[in-house]
Amino acid sequence: MHRDPPWSLVSAKHARIGGRGPVSQGIRNPNGKEAHMPPRTERFSFRPLPERPRLELPDRARIAVYLIVNVEVWDFNQPAPRQYFAAPAGVTVMPDVPNWSWHEYGMRVGFWRLLESLRTRNIKASAAINGKVIESEYEPVARAIRESGWNFMGHGYHQRPVHLLEDQFGDIKRTFDVISNYCGVAPRGWLGPGLHETPETLDYLSEAGFKFVVDWPIDDHPVLMTTRTGNMVSIPYSLEMGDLPLMVAHRHDSLVWFNRVRDQFDRLYMEGETQPRVMSMSIHPYIMGAPHRMKYFEATLDHILARSDVWFTTAEDICDWYLTGQKRSVSGD
Repeated sequence: MHRDPPWSLVSAKHARIGGRGPVSQGIRNPNGKEAHMPPRTERFSFRPLPERPRLELPDRARIAVYLIVNVEVWDFNQPAPRQYFAAPAGVTVMPDVPNWSWHEYGMRVGFWRLLESLRTRNIKASAAINGKVIESEYEPVARAIRESGWNFMGHGYHQRPVHLLEDQFGDIKRTFDVISNYCGVAPRGWLGPGLHETPETLDYLSEAGFKFVVDWPIDDHPVLMTTRTGNMVSIPYSLEMGDLPLMVAHRHDSLVWFNRVRDQFDRLYMEGETQPRVMSMSIHPYIMGAPHRMKYFEATLDHILARSDVWFTTAEDICDWYLTGQKRSVSGD
């Protein structure tokens, strides 16, 4: 049995988001009880970047950069989680052959193209993976990730928003256990499908065993969040650096992604001289793994790797570095 978080049934009179305004009404848990988002101040504090002490990245790097590769399973007999090709008259069709095939190409071809490109550059990514990938015919993809030394992050068991799950904690715990058993080591990070969360998600993630999330694109530094069973680290996630919003949702061409990521990196690199920063890139095999996008992807990596004072790492290593610094701060070392 898993208790509702103490704020799940908080009166709207007292509940606030970010300290201002009433909480939205009508949100319900799968058990039918009305849920309220806890006040932002109960999750994490507000501290402007100019008021913080300088972060010290490994080897005095100016910027930490990490790459997330999203690895998903799309059910052939369900509506496609995303559409690149709109169905005639805007109707929902099943099977959605063109959109499902778009994803299937990513698993059959696109992923392997990305894997080889990263291997030649000695880059290890963080794989945000549906647990079902491991327990399906797509297991060879998971095996290649494991053999390449990438880290596994939970990305739900199914490619489905947590709001639609009948048992959110059960799905989160199942994902954690499947990855743990497959890798022989517990996953530490979580990227929710679509980055979405319910009021209870952070508590469920902590209870299941996860240590950090990348669902909150709120900062250029890690942020410590509180849950009912301990702390959770929010690792910076550069929302506009993802291939999905840029090239699918907003229909930009590949050159726009290259220019935007390069400009983001260059600015943060410059600012990192006085206060180091963290930056992410998030890609999908069925998007970035397309042949016509690869030269822009590789040019982006090479632009970043050309700098010597960059820590190109994984989300997991950033979390470990940050938590080590937190322990030193508390102990006074």
